Amino acid sequence: MADQYQFNAEEKFVKDSHTKEIDLINRDPKQINEDVVKVEFEDIIAEPDGTHSLDGVWKLSYTTFTVSKYWCYRILSAIFGIPVALLWGFLFACISFCHIWAVVPCIKSCLIESQCISRIYSLCIQTFCDPFFEALGKIFSSVRVMLRKEV
Repeated sequence: MADQYQFNAEEKFVKDSHTKEIDLINRDPKQINEDVVKVEFEDIIAEPDGTHSLDGVWKLSYTTFTVSKYWCYRILSAIFGIPVALLWGFLFACISFCHIWAVVPCIKSCLIESQCISRIYSLCIQTFCDPFFEALGKIFSSVRVMLRKEV
């Protein structure tokens, strides 16, 4: 009974990523496009002092820019948003598939093989090189170096 209760409690906290709630207010919570596509009228068109158009032209230009950008984006996203999302979903699914089923197993295989080779290499070094260098160390251990300063 306790096991069943624990399973049901865990089941309540597990959320499927396909059915999670989508935030319709904050659509860029990680600020991926904060500095890239956040372009306003003032970032594109600016009149320096001494070169000003008529106030009505300036206001109408601002409105035209803002409204055309807004509706053009909406129309393009309505027409191409779903097909492009499908393509990106397919691409990232393929990348995930390759990573999960090919890249990681290949890396793990190389690590296992290199670990085996590393052990053989270490054994060879310990067998052949260590005695040689220990003998050299014993030969030169009695050598004393003295430094004299002659005037």
